[in-house]
Amino acid sequence: MKSVEVYRNGKFVGLLTRYHQKSYVFKYDDSWFNQTSTPAISLTLPKTKQKHESDHLFPFFFNLLSEGVNLSLQSRHLKIDEEDYFELLVATAQTDTIGAVTLKPRV
Repeated sequence: MKSVEVYRNGKFVGLLTRYHQKSYVFKYDDSWFNQTSTPAISLTLPKTKQKHESDHLFPFFFNLLSEGVNLSLQSRHLKIDEEDYFELLVATAQTDTIGAVTLKPRV
């Protein structure tokens, strides 16, 4: 199991966790989920549910990754398997993402 903290505009939103290699959970933090003024981070991860589960990396998070040649270069440079999307996400989505969402490794 490995978790990363998910932030929106620098504010803690919740945790993205990978269990084994094929199971993912995104869970909104209680304080974010219970505030009516805070938005969902994605239309595909609505605040109607606090916990979302999937057998693959959620498309919202997958789309934060580079594509094509850039993904290959990052993978080689970071020495991470090109198909290990979760580890690539952890390594590359801490700063400079497209949009308001960033991820930070859980300490």
